[in-house]
Amino acid sequence: MADEVILLDFWASPFGMRTRIALAEKGIEYEYKEENLSDKSPLLLKMNPVKKQIPVLIHNGKPVCESLIIVHYIDEVWKHKSPLLPSDSYQRAHAMFWADYVDKKIYSLGRQVWLSSGEEHEAAKNELMGCFKLLEGELGGKAYFGDDTFGIVDVALIPFYSWFYMFEQCGNMSIGAECPKLVAWGKRCMEKESVSKSLPDQHKVYDLLMDLKKKILAK
Repeated sequence: MADEVILLDFWASPFGMRTRIALAEKGIEYEYKEENLSDKSPLLLKMNPVKKQIPVLIHNGKPVCESLIIVHYIDEVWKHKSPLLPSDSYQRAHAMFWADYVDKKIYSLGRQVWLSSGEEHEAAKNELMGCFKLLEGELGGKAYFGDDTFGIVDVALIPFYSWFYMFEQCGNMSIGAECPKLVAWGKRCMEKESVSKSLPDQHKVYDLLMDLKKKILAK
C-alpha cells in the first residue's frame, strides 16, 4: 500500500518551504493543503494541538511537526535518494549545529527588521547582517553548505532567500554588496528544481508582508 503523505502549509512560510524542498528532493508525492492562518482548519488544530502551527507533515495519519524535525524525518524515512544529512557522525552534528543556528536567528531577527522601528530596528538589521556574514564565512568557497552536496543547512536557509528583497527594502541594506558569496549560493540553489518550485517570488512575498505589517501595526 502506498504511503499517504499530506502537508499542511502556507505558501509564504519559510518553514513550510523547507518541507516542500525536502519532499521534492526525495521525489515524494503528497497532498498539499493550504492553511488560512487567521482561521486554522480543524485538521491543523487536531494534528498540532500543542503549537497549532504549520507546517505539519501527516504520514499515514501520523503528524510530524516543526520544520527541521520534519526534514530530518523525511531524510530518515525516504533514504532511497538525495541524502540531506551526512552519514558521518561528526559532519552530521556540524550540519545540525548550523541548521539550528539558522532556525534560532534568521526568522526572529528578520521579523524585527520587518516590523520594528528606531533603535530596535537598527540593532536587528545589524545583527541580521552579522548572521549572514557568519554564514557566508561558513560557506566559504563551497558550492553548498554540505560541500558539493545540497543538504540540511541549505534546506534550512534557502527559504529566506525569498525574504531577501524584504530585508533589503525594510532594512535599507544590500545583502548582495555585503555578502556576495551568500547571494551567489542563493542563485545556485534556485537552479535546483526542488528549490525554484518551492520558493515564491521575492516581490510577491514582500507585498504580502507589507500588507500584513499594516494590519499588525493597525492593531
